[in-house]
Formats: sequence, C-alpha cells, structure tokens
Amino acid sequence: MNWDQIEGNWRQLKGRVRTHWGKLSDDDVDVINGRREELAGRLQELYGMERRDVDKEIDRFRASLRSR
Repeated sequence: MNWDQIEGNWRQLKGRVRTHWGKLSDDDVDVINGRREELAGRLQELYGMERRDVDKEIDRFRASLRSR
C-alpha cells in the first residue's frame, strides 16, 4: 500500500494507527488526517525519536498493511 492509498483510507485505518502508536490521541489522528509529514512530526514529539527512526517505523507500519 503506498502512502496515497493510506491517506485516502485514513478513516478506515485510524484504529490500526492508534493500536500501532498508542501515544497518539484521537485528536492527533484527526489532525494528522493521513499526512505522512504530520504523522512523522507528531511521532517525533511523542516518542522522542530521530527522524530517520520515525521514517523507518512508518515504513514498517506501511509494510504491515500490505501483509494483511
């Protein structure tokens, strides 16, 4: 699944996003609204991760959607 598909299906994926990143609030998920850059920035803030680590984590999440 590419990121455009994730963004287009964001409403359906909200639960998976919240399960994967438990520190994200419902408001966070609504504000992110499928935008990868917004997600990356929020994850950096909440988890204190470096950008390259956040990008890897987002890619792992995206890959997990393909395997389902």
